[in-house]
Amino acid sequence: MKTYIHKYCAVLFIALSLSACTKVDVKVENELTPANFPTTPQQYVLASGAAYAQLRGSFAGSYWQMQSLSTDEAIMPARAGGWRDGGRYQQLHYHNWTADLPEVQDVWTWGFGTISTCNRIIATFATAQDNAAKVTTIAELRATRAFMLYLMMDLYGNIPVVTTFGSADKPATMARKDVFAFIEKELITVAPNLSTTVDASTYGRPTQYTACAILAKMYLNAQVYTGQDRYNDAVAMCDKIIQSGKYALADDFIKMFYPDNGPQMKEFIFAIPYDHAQATGETFTWLSLHPALKAKYGLAYRLSNPLSTLPSYYAFFNDPTDVRNTTWLIGKQYDFAGNPIIIATTNKGLDASYSGPDPTAPVNYQLEFTPDLTLVDVPTFEVGGDELGKAKGIRNNKYYPDVTATDRNQSNDVPVFRYADILLMKAEAILRGATPTNGETALSLVNQLRTKRNAATWTSVTLDNLLQERARELSYEAWRRNDLIRFGKFEDKWGYKTDADINKRLFPVPSAEIILNSKLTQNAGY
Repeated sequence: MKTYIHKYCAVLFIALSLSACTKVDVKVENELTPANFPTTPQQYVLASGAAYAQLRGSFAGSYWQMQSLSTDEAIMPARAGGWRDGGRYQQLHYHNWTADLPEVQDVWTWGFGTISTCNRIIATFATAQDNAAKVTTIAELRATRAFMLYLMMDLYGNIPVVTTFGSADKPATMARKDVFAFIEKELITVAPNLSTTVDASTYGRPTQYTACAILAKMYLNAQVYTGQDRYNDAVAMCDKIIQSGKYALADDFIKMFYPDNGPQMKEFIFAIPYDHAQATGETFTWLSLHPALKAKYGLAYRLSNPLSTLPSYYAFFNDPTDVRNTTWLIGKQYDFAGNPIIIATTNKGLDASYSGPDPTAPVNYQLEFTPDLTLVDVPTFEVGGDELGKAKGIRNNKYYPDVTATDRNQSNDVPVFRYADILLMKAEAILRGATPTNGETALSLVNQLRTKRNAATWTSVTLDNLLQERARELSYEAWRRNDLIRFGKFEDKWGYKTDADINKRLFPVPSAEIILNSKLTQNAGY
């Protein structure tokens, strides 16, 4: 349970209590007005909370699916007909989605809804008392808006940019390079007013270092977004974070993703806070783990099981001492006492293709996750509903199961920017031509990370093995699509996907949005 979420909820309860009354004839003793609320830093946090609740929304859901299921990192086939869902996950894998894909609409609504919420709250602060807390909070909201514009620009390319609230005018599409320029200017403008404090008091809201991280990511991808490289600028932003001394690589990589993670994680530059009861939306365990693992982890809810990875992606985890290997479940499964996890079934229940003399004979099957996701029915993306089918696929267990959860929602916060990514971005920018700084080379930066992860150090580094290192370090953190596009590999073949259409580097503007707003322009190829 996250104590900082409890704190914000407690403040909200107190604020609501000020106006709660069931006797209408009682004289008003307290009234919230722009003159008295918000005035304190804590009140401004409360007043801006809706923006961060909205930001949390689809980040670990539809947004993650668009960024990960469209790559070799993750795949979600149907099992016994479940998770067919109109073929939406199949479309993400095959790259044959359309403007009617539900995720395309959901993420657009989530993204621009968050932007609108930021605009609304900023507008309400116009008449609030001027003080330092107001300046900082508005800067945080503008940075949050800029961050969401970045995510939308990355996914959809040319997008509308709206910075006011309440206008009836329909926004027009803005060219991607102009959106890039707007976000860059906005972050540079607000950064001096953002906090440099890195602790529980700023956790989950953007600091100056969050702005630097967004800019570093933008500059690293500038060749894709604008046609102009900005690698030296990427290094400069990374250096501001590195030289701040505020962050460090985690001593325990595995526990960094536990349900009790939070502001104590010195590697987190910006993370989305989740809580299984009060800030829901993170369900990776429910999606990834087999129902037979419920007892092992002491979970109170049934596991769903569809999500796994491809053998080609898991092959990157090839250093036997690398601690990051332990985030995956593969092969025969055992409980914590070393006992095999057994599923009681029948010959036919184990293998639907069984044609022997006794299909109903009992069988005790030890759960074994196998790498290959062979389809038993290609049109429906079905891997099988028998026990062997249910066990197909290597499972990710990075976001460790939350034993305190009463349903599928977990309390694991999900990092957006980590210090490890900053080191890898700086290394990549140098490899791509940026001037090395502070005595650091691409090789020394990567080896700094690999040493901390208990992996063998390298004697040389190339763009190809750096991309593999990013796969090892940042699996299931919603950066794989971004990486593959930047490295020119998004059109490669993997799994059952053979599509090489470069137009798929962008998702389409949702059909419904085009109907509602004729000023929006559809992306090429849709």
